[in-house]
Amino acid sequence: MIARNILAGLALSLVASAAAAEDLRFVALGDAPYGKAEVVYPQYEALIATINAVSPDLVIHVGDTKSGKTECSNVVLDQQLAYLDSFTAPTMYTPGDNEWTDCHRKKAGKFDPLERLKRIRSTYFDTPDTTFGKTKYALENQSAKGYPENARFQLRGVMFMTAHVVGSNNNLEARSLAATTEFFKRDAANIAWLKDGFAAATRDNADALVLAIHADMFEFDWNEGRKRKWLRHSGFTNFGKALRKAASEFGKPVLLVFGDSHRHRVFKPFPKKAANVTALEVFGAKEMHAVEVTARRTGAEIRFDIQPLLNPAL
Repeated sequence: MIARNILAGLALSLVASAAAAEDLRFVALGDAPYGKAEVVYPQYEALIATINAVSPDLVIHVGDTKSGKTECSNVVLDQQLAYLDSFTAPTMYTPGDNEWTDCHRKKAGKFDPLERLKRIRSTYFDTPDTTFGKTKYALENQSAKGYPENARFQLRGVMFMTAHVVGSNNNLEARSLAATTEFFKRDAANIAWLKDGFAAATRDNADALVLAIHADMFEFDWNEGRKRKWLRHSGFTNFGKALRKAASEFGKPVLLVFGDSHRHRVFKPFPKKAANVTALEVFGAKEMHAVEVTARRTGAEIRFDIQPLLNPAL
C-alpha cells in the first residue's frame, strides 16, 4: 500500500441565497495526462504548478489520469497517485474508465478491470476520510458500503460530492457476468449516495451543490434544428434520472462537473425538468488545461464564475 502525503474566458452565473460572505475558488481538471510520460508529464507538472500558484480552496480531478492506450500498471497508477498528492490544495478525485474499466484492452496491458479497481481502492483510498493533496479536508464517504471513492464535504455553504460514474457505458458491458454485476451494484450505491448527498445538503442548508463524476452522460447534437438527447447509453439512465429528480427537489444551483469526451463546454442538460443544473465539462487530452470556478458572494447571493485556467506549457 502507498502512504498518502499530507479558449477564451467564459463566465456563467448561478444564483442562490448565501450564508457566508467569503469567496470560494476551486479548480477542475480531468482526462490528463495522456501520452508518453517523457512528453506529457512535464506538461502536466506545469499545469499542477499553475494550479498551485493560484491557491484555490479545492482541486477536483474527474478521472482518466492516463490514456486508454497506456498500460494500467502499478507503476503508472502509483505515479498518478503521487501527482494527486502534489497539489497544494485539498484535492478530490473520482476514477475514470481508463484507470480500470478499459484495462482489459491489449494496449492497456490486458489487466483484469475488477482487480485494477480493487487495487485503486486499496491504495488511492486507503484513508478515505481525507482528501488528496498536501492540505487535507475531512470527508464523509461511502466506504462502509464498499465505495470509498464516493465522498463529500461542505465548504462555505457549498456541498462538494463525487460519484463513481465512468465512461465506457459505466461498465455495463456484455464482456462478462462479473462486469455486469459490478455495474448494477455500483449503480445502486451511486444512486443511494446521490440521494443521501442532496439530503445532507438540504439538511445542512447548503447554498449550492457541486457534483463531480467522470462520464459524459450526454449526447449533444451540434447540428442546428436537431433534438438533443440527454442520456446517451443505458449505463447512465438510472443515475441520470436520479440526478435530475434530486436536483429539481433541491431547488438551488447544482454544478455537474465531468470529463470523458474531451471538449470543454458549459450547458444546461435538463432545461425543463431541472433548470437549476448546469453541466461543466473540463478540458482534456490534447488541451491539457484546467477550469477555475469562483463562488462570488454578494449580500444574499452566490454567483459561480467559470473560466479557463490555461497551461503555460502548451
